[in-house]
Amino acid sequence: MPKNLIKETKSRFIRVRCPKCKNEQIIFGKTAQKISCLVCGKELAESTGGKTKIKAQVLEVLS
Repeated sequence: MPKNLIKETKSRFIRVRCPKCKNEQIIFGKTAQKISCLVCGKELAESTGGKTKIKAQVLEVLS
């Protein structure tokens, strides 16, 4: 009998800190669009067609 019938996703949520205003925000690890800071509007991450290119300080990778 198979143990894992449901596959685990390889993508994660990531807590980042804006380099401009120091706001902390949680983003998705495989986003399909540009992500901006909710406070100051600085670009934090952009889509590359796969994994997200993060332009901010990564604080924590959440499961």
